[in-house]
Amino acid sequence: MTNFSELSNLVADAVEAVSTSIVSVRAERPISGTVIGDGLVLTVAHVLHGEEVSVVTHDGRELSAAVAGRDPASDLALLRVEGLNLPALGASGGVRVGELLLAVGRPPHGVQATLGLLEWQPTGEGRARGWLPSGAAPFRGVSGGALVDARGGLVGVLNAGVARGELLSVPADRALKVAGLLGSTGRVPRGYLGIATQPVMFPQTDGPEPQIGADNGPPNRGPGRGRGEWGQGREGWGGGRGRGGWERGNWERGPWGGRGRWGQGGRVGLTVVSVEDGSPAAQAGLLVGDVLLSLDGQPVRRPPELLGRVRERAGQSVSARILRGGQEHDVTLVIGER
Repeated sequence: MTNFSELSNLVADAVEAVSTSIVSVRAERPISGTVIGDGLVLTVAHVLHGEEVSVVTHDGRELSAAVAGRDPASDLALLRVEGLNLPALGASGGVRVGELLLAVGRPPHGVQATLGLLEWQPTGEGRARGWLPSGAAPFRGVSGGALVDARGGLVGVLNAGVARGELLSVPADRALKVAGLLGSTGRVPRGYLGIATQPVMFPQTDGPEPQIGADNGPPNRGPGRGRGEWGQGREGWGGGRGRGGWERGNWERGPWGGRGRWGQGGRVGLTVVSVEDGSPAAQAGLLVGDVLLSLDGQPVRRPPELLGRVRERAGQSVSARILRGGQEHDVTLVIGER
């Protein structure tokens, strides 16, 4: 059994090994950067307003860095640094709930670390959608640093600006994919369909499927408050005052991905409440009132889930099953880019 002293030394050794791959980035305010390749550093984008910054290494060198690209969705920026010559962190092989993690950054005064624990795995829904929890306490300048496992593998790129009082990270696989796109094209294309949707449930019947109209949606949510793929407004995710069981996750899986607790249960899909002119959805013939049941054979239950399924598939074709006039149809959609 490892005693406390041995555990403490192991943690200190891990921080020391990782720290050579963490730099300090001199931007609008102090942040850190994580070395991911030869002359390549990932950091956070929200404090980088110019095209050139400088980085300070563990051995005190100050080097000029050029911003190769920014991705607002992940709040990541890729820096190119000539003469960096530092070891890159490789992606972790995966972490389990309950594993100890280290959040390592390099504020101006030097390397700093806090100990965390993976409390839960992200589900792709909710406030922290797309972010990995660190379980570690945030500190000044930690954003852009590395969340690593006990083996020194990169678990995520840290960001203290997503949720007040919490230190989250962009999962390593996503961060490295973003870095690759930023390095090759300077941007990350985002896929979209051009529709606004809201969840709808209707009773199971033994006869023909009922036609779905605006009155069949969740309680207290009108068509104009439908949740969509992007941001707010036309394709917004709603925000109406009346939020029923859907907003509290008060539902279970059903044949299309959800069986609600309204009444005696029923099937769930996404009702199309608006279609953007000239959008991929319009070109495929989708109409207001259609109910989207699945993409590539996988059910879609909630608008944020639809967003996650299309945002990184720009230019790809997907098969969608829709319900129109009580009949199911298959249509092919080519996901757009913007």
